[in-house]
Amino acid sequence: MFQSAVAPRARKRSRPAEAGVSRCNEVKFEDVRVFLVERKMGRSRRSFLTQLATSKGFIVENVLSDKVTHVVSEDSQAASLWKWLRECAPADPPGVHVLDISWFTDSMREGKPVAVETRHLIQDAVATPPEGSKPASMATVSQYACQRRTTTENSNKKITDAFEVLAENYEFNEMDGSCLAFRRAASVLKSLPMAVRSLRETQDLPCLGEHTKAVMEEVLRCGRSFEVEKLLSDERYQTFKLFTSVFGVGPKTADKWYRGGLRSFSEVLADRSIHLNQMQQIGFLHYGDISGVVSKAEARSLRNIIDEAARATTPAAKVALTGGFCREKEFGHDVDFIVTTPELGGEETLLPKIIDELKKQGMLLYCDYHPSTFDINKLPSPKFEAMDHYAKCFLILRLEGSRVEGGLHIAEGDNRGWRAVRVDLVSPPVDRYAFALLGWSGSRQFERDLRRFARAKRGMLLDNHALYDKNKKEFLAASTEKDIFAHLGLEYIEPWQRNA
Repeated sequence: MFQSAVAPRARKRSRPAEAGVSRCNEVKFEDVRVFLVERKMGRSRRSFLTQLATSKGFIVENVLSDKVTHVVSEDSQAASLWKWLRECAPADPPGVHVLDISWFTDSMREGKPVAVETRHLIQDAVATPPEGSKPASMATVSQYACQRRTTTENSNKKITDAFEVLAENYEFNEMDGSCLAFRRAASVLKSLPMAVRSLRETQDLPCLGEHTKAVMEEVLRCGRSFEVEKLLSDERYQTFKLFTSVFGVGPKTADKWYRGGLRSFSEVLADRSIHLNQMQQIGFLHYGDISGVVSKAEARSLRNIIDEAARATTPAAKVALTGGFCREKEFGHDVDFIVTTPELGGEETLLPKIIDELKKQGMLLYCDYHPSTFDINKLPSPKFEAMDHYAKCFLILRLEGSRVEGGLHIAEGDNRGWRAVRVDLVSPPVDRYAFALLGWSGSRQFERDLRRFARAKRGMLLDNHALYDKNKKEFLAASTEKDIFAHLGLEYIEPWQRNA
């Protein structure tokens, strides 16, 4: 049973009359007692949701006790949530539903407690379902990543790792259809809060074709995929993977070098017929650093550096960390930022000013700057382009270890005291900020499905510049990401839940 436990971070001791929320509103649902978990939600949002629920006749308890029937959390990371719950309750509570926030929003919309469906449940990853039973969470999974919450916790990593190796190989071979099929399948499995135990459990899951199921069955039965193992020893795949790990080298260049009989960096660098561009030269020069991973601590340090450089020249500048680190990933290969100003037009000179400031500080090792080609009159664009039209620059910065909490993430024995790190900056006008922020927050599959959903389900065109309603023939304004989700009729998904 749950022992009494106050909401996380509560500081003041409640008076007896406050053991639950105020009963000044009429109570309509005596049998339902809700506890809102403050972690990830935040105190102010919890207070707002409490007031909303009580205004509709719900009882919301401030204390997690035996009276609670519905525990509601915005932290859908099952392992961490259930760990916290067990610290409050050594024994599992009988009859208590542990639910995603979607149950709460559905109930608020209906004005009454809706029936608990499998899509609402946050499953206990430790609990083992009865033999032969089908995990409830697999019953209703959307084909669109923008309708699934996917955290960094992956219960099916062995399978998704195999899928991603095959997807990468298809990408090297420009087989876009097969590449997308495996990426979609991996995305679905990443969203599941529990491990797949048999192929039978996946019969209702979307985006799983015959090939993906065959690979999955092999991994489940043998613990590995023989197709993947064969690929990992394939000379062409390994050479492509090696060459494309160099900054500035894509699949087409890798293919050209491979067809020319080259198999190693030393052969490339010794071949006088090859003329490396500036990006590739810097890629080889700093290969040891920029081919490695960047830590979260290094990303935070770089965020401070970019923020300082922006504000040194434009005090009102706004800097946002995007990419994998805004999705709470521990490591990445580069660090992405969106920078803008509160005044339209101010963004046009912002990046050159930041670049000059970084150069002045001796941090700039490489800069590839692209001025804005954004033209509102060319929107909407029926065809999505991989790169938006805002001003942007691709940098390599010298990051000093003294600026990183806990030190640099470098090889043991490296005593330089600094490392080279890839940093990308993009600068949209402030009225395009929400669209750019959403587009650069990723993940790639999440963004792809968000655009697909907009077109297929809402008759809208979405990209990093705008959202256009084809039925109303008008652009829809948005100042936040939540505005865009609302226009699409989608429940808002936090960046840390977009790791599709």
